Amino acid sequence: MTTNCSSSTACPANSSEEELQRGLEEHGNLELVFTVVSVLMVGLITFSLGCSVDIRKLCSHIRRPWGIAVGLLCQFGLMPLTAYLLAICFSLKSIQAVAVLIMGCCPGGTISNIFTLWVDGDMDLSICMTACSTVAALGMMPLCLYVYSRSWSLEQDLTIPYQSIGITLVVLTIPVAFGVYVNYRWPKQSTIILKIGAVVGGALLVVSAVTGVVLSKGVWNSDVTLFIISFIFPLIGHLAGFLLALLTRQSWQRCRTISLETGAQNIQMCVSMLQLSFRDEQLMQMFYFPLAYGLFQLVYGFLIIAAYQTYKRRLKNKHRNDPDCVAEACLESKTTFSKERGAFLEVKEETTAVLEPQCSGVDCD
Repeated sequence: MTTNCSSSTACPANSSEEELQRGLEEHGNLELVFTVVSVLMVGLITFSLGCSVDIRKLCSHIRRPWGIAVGLLCQFGLMPLTAYLLAICFSLKSIQAVAVLIMGCCPGGTISNIFTLWVDGDMDLSICMTACSTVAALGMMPLCLYVYSRSWSLEQDLTIPYQSIGITLVVLTIPVAFGVYVNYRWPKQSTIILKIGAVVGGALLVVSAVTGVVLSKGVWNSDVTLFIISFIFPLIGHLAGFLLALLTRQSWQRCRTISLETGAQNIQMCVSMLQLSFRDEQLMQMFYFPLAYGLFQLVYGFLIIAAYQTYKRRLKNKHRNDPDCVAEACLESKTTFSKERGAFLEVKEETTAVLEPQCSGVDCD
């Protein structure tokens, strides 16, 4: 004797359909929220960050793009390889492995520029890296996905979000260009704009994190393996980027910058590619991974900022309480930057520019 489940909400098939429908509605809400937040964040913050860019330093990075080259190697060398190894080590299903791989092949996001500002990193290098990685993604994303995705069989071809890449590049470069112009014409006003942008950027990041936690209830009930990978993946990116920059003898300022640029990926671009490449039923199995990755990259970014600001504050207090320490620190900074001046792939003009404010008010000779 069989039961007709066509009109019963208790039927497993109907329950599954309703659950899928609710999931798709939540997915639509998440997409709308993060799209709005991304547009606001990119539009408002990149303009203020552009106010910190010095045209001369920007041109020096373009003429001698060693820091950019190291960053691109981290972005499209280390991150895709890390994603592939994580998928193999955790024995992920094909559809889950591709989601992790797509995240690893995405370029850097604007969030890394905000973090770089708060840790006194090289803003000129950070913005150059974000722009260059976005341009390079036009060719490197298809190449990396072709090389690494061959280990898994997929029913459909992956679609590269060229439109999303183009929009990201335009939204990044135009506000930054205006910011650079404002900094060139009105340097005092640009300092105020930069401070306001830092506060607004921090507020938007907090709102983004809280909104993601509230709306992504399903992420905590999803596959535990993907949750673990989303926890360790950005951390590996930060550490690998820092170590590679250190091995290539970049300055400490550049090491911090490259580390943050490597671990912080463009979440919106990953979501766009998943939407273009997979059906709704498949999308529900992988959508929460980029969301969880985004939340953890925010957590790691805030932890790095907190650690750096705590160290910086303690160092200032030490110098304030011990006058002799100021002269000693000044001499030490001069020695350090003198060594960096002759280091591999280091720019002399940047070293001199950093050295001068370190010794203000103290006779370093």
